[in-house]
Amino acid sequence: MHFSNQVCTANPRKVKSFATHDAPSKTPSISLEKNVLLVGIQPYLGKEIINDNNSPSLRLISNGRNLILKDANGVIRKAQEINIGWRAKELLNPKVFVRKTIGPFASFESAERLANDLKKQGIESTIAHPLDWEVWVSGDIELPLSMKSTYQKIKVAKTVLPYLYGNNGKIALKGPISLKAPDGLRWKKGIYLGPFSIQSDAYGSWTLVEHVPIERYLHGVVPYEIGASSPEAALAAQAVLARTWALANRHRFKVDGYNLCSDTQCQVYKDPSKVNQKIKRAIKKTAGKILTWNNKPINTVYHATNGGVMASVDEAWSIKQVPYLQVRVDGPKQWTRTVDLPLSNENNLKSFLYSKSEAFGSDHPLFRWEKTIESSQISKQLNQAKKVSSPFYPNKIKVVTRGSSGRVTSLKINGKTGSEIFLKLDDIRRVFRQLPSTLFVVKEIKEGKWLFSGGGFGHGAGMSQSGAIELAKNGWTTKQILSHYYPKTKYGFLP
Repeated sequence: MHFSNQVCTANPRKVKSFATHDAPSKTPSISLEKNVLLVGIQPYLGKEIINDNNSPSLRLISNGRNLILKDANGVIRKAQEINIGWRAKELLNPKVFVRKTIGPFASFESAERLANDLKKQGIESTIAHPLDWEVWVSGDIELPLSMKSTYQKIKVAKTVLPYLYGNNGKIALKGPISLKAPDGLRWKKGIYLGPFSIQSDAYGSWTLVEHVPIERYLHGVVPYEIGASSPEAALAAQAVLARTWALANRHRFKVDGYNLCSDTQCQVYKDPSKVNQKIKRAIKKTAGKILTWNNKPINTVYHATNGGVMASVDEAWSIKQVPYLQVRVDGPKQWTRTVDLPLSNENNLKSFLYSKSEAFGSDHPLFRWEKTIESSQISKQLNQAKKVSSPFYPNKIKVVTRGSSGRVTSLKINGKTGSEIFLKLDDIRRVFRQLPSTLFVVKEIKEGKWLFSGGGFGHGAGMSQSGAIELAKNGWTTKQILSHYYPKTKYGFLP
């Protein structure tokens, strides 16, 4: 692969002649059920082959009756265990992709905001996730002066192909491949019912995808996101949010031919077989119900604990404000009246963080926290996040701006050589991974050592899970919890 760097300038034009990537073949419809989500449970299979390294084989083990594998050429294999290996095949006619890459972005939300801005200017783009979130634009499109991008000309001379181990050597497989598991597939200490497909992505590698009906998908989300022992009203609220989120985000991995991933870049989805009766009841009780605003599924972001104050959505990501995600103190009325706002005022914030709190969910272990970070750690993390290209020695950290909820929206780090780095919104926690939230104050406690004192775990917008658990214990209904955290939204079936 050949990469050359160039900052792109000038005015946009509406043309698209260069392909930016290899478009994966269409995913087969292999499930007969309704409202099926395609969830990538193992991405980037075979990617090591691209760089001439060995790649681990894909080991598929049945939980009972034989697995049934079928490829696009009709090759069928029935077995208790199926192993798929990966090999490189040289292309007679190498493919060339030319693109301008913008990013990396700390989240899909920030990448999508930019893609939408480009769309308004008549520029088509693709949101991709080769490792981090990126936006790809055709190589011949001129971008606005202010937009930094990397010009990439990528020559692909080989392709990664799957094969089966047979008695007489390797049996080549052609994708997409379908896989049925009548009694479930054993995967990462769990059991997944499928059916599944093994399909190519936009980066030359492959993904194992489960085709799962949305209500069954929730079996693998709700217990891991809020905890299986939560009260039923809180579990039901989480089910509504997870269902709404999945519907609103079905386009997240469109470039790779599936809907959602299974890690924290989406909602955590794992071992659905561990679901208990209480969670099944909560899911069934709310079956098909979501939150809408203007007849569309809302952006149901949620988090572990908000530290006593809800964030506006634009304090977390570079996206537009919405009326249902606004700054509010999260607790009983008589206590919220005693809190001095706005918390963008440092004195108000310190008083809020250091005084006794009656906020909902204040028993969460990260409701209040302290973290000490040294300059060597900061240098390393800035490097890992590709924020610096040469050694950088921080000597000053300063909060530049805060949102009304007190969350840091811009942070300045000064280097000893006079250089400075600005981190904004979700990029702050992408670099400072040890910080549970951006609701903090910072002070230098000795040279090269800073103390971050803060509250909450997560971005702070939408439902606080620890808050919902407390409200459910206090007798609030699912509907009351949802309208508390997402005011002005409608609770019901998708119109």
